[in-house]
Amino acid sequence: MATRGFTGRRPTAAFATRLPPGQFETDDFPVLSKGPTPRIDLATWRFTLSHGPKPLASWSWEEFEALPRTVWQGDIHCVTTWSKFDTTWEGVSVDDLLAAAGVTAPTGFALALSHDDYDTNVPTTDLLDGRAMVATRFNGEPLAAEHGGPARLLVPHLYFWKSAKWLKGLKFTARDEAGFWELRGYHMRGDPWKQQRYSDDP
Repeated sequence: MATRGFTGRRPTAAFATRLPPGQFETDDFPVLSKGPTPRIDLATWRFTLSHGPKPLASWSWEEFEALPRTVWQGDIHCVTTWSKFDTTWEGVSVDDLLAAAGVTAPTGFALALSHDDYDTNVPTTDLLDGRAMVATRFNGEPLAAEHGGPARLLVPHLYFWKSAKWLKGLKFTARDEAGFWELRGYHMRGDPWKQQRYSDDP
């Protein structure tokens, strides 16, 4: 499903260096998903870290909201060619999740798992050292359902399909397992500055 916003205005000179190749700046926040927006009950919501099938830690919504908070400000880039500048997100960094669980990342790869059965692969190095969070607020407000609320992964240095919506867990895997869009021809990493849109891109 999609909404308008795929063709933005040409970038100004001041913003041109912030815009990856092949992208347009937009003021919109287009809505993209593989299906209908799920409605998630916070009373039953849980977020789980796991190593393969083995759970490492799990939090209810109230427990998750009590974890240390991180704010990130910057630009996001969608593989459909729009980029949105100066966004503000708040949530729990993956580093703080691992610390709260009392573990280190057990493997070099992870799958982000969503309530709509969507998944996407992310190398562990792209999740650590302040590079990723589980976001619950956008621009100072609770994250709207159409944008992945109550919680979504945020990996802003990769194309935005890697920032899985309606997140319910991160599963560490022994190998780099392709997720929903990767199985359908999208790149296994998705670096916007290298234009890694599809599997045959370098």
